[in-house]
Amino acid sequence: MPFLRRRPLARAAVVGGAAYAAGRHNANRNAAEADQEARLQELEAQQQQPQYAAPPPPAPSGGITDAGIEELKKLAELKEQGILTDAEFEVQKAKILQGG
Repeated sequence: MPFLRRRPLARAAVVGGAAYAAGRHNANRNAAEADQEARLQELEAQQQQPQYAAPPPPAPSGGITDAGIEELKKLAELKEQGILTDAEFEVQKAKILQGG
């Protein structure tokens, strides 16, 4: 009699173990599919973004500022008064025009 009683327990253990293994297999597969779906969505989002950089801001127009004009006027006055030589005037004018 004890032998007959073991069989249903063993059978239940096998069935339970198989169900557990199948459940784990399905859970792992579902997790892998969810991970793959997340990666695909990330790649699709990257493809929808523009592939080029924003255009650079416009370069300065190269015009001289009011302060630069005033400095050039002062330099011209100094040159007319004989305080600056022609070479000194040209060097200082180039500095002002370059923005330095």
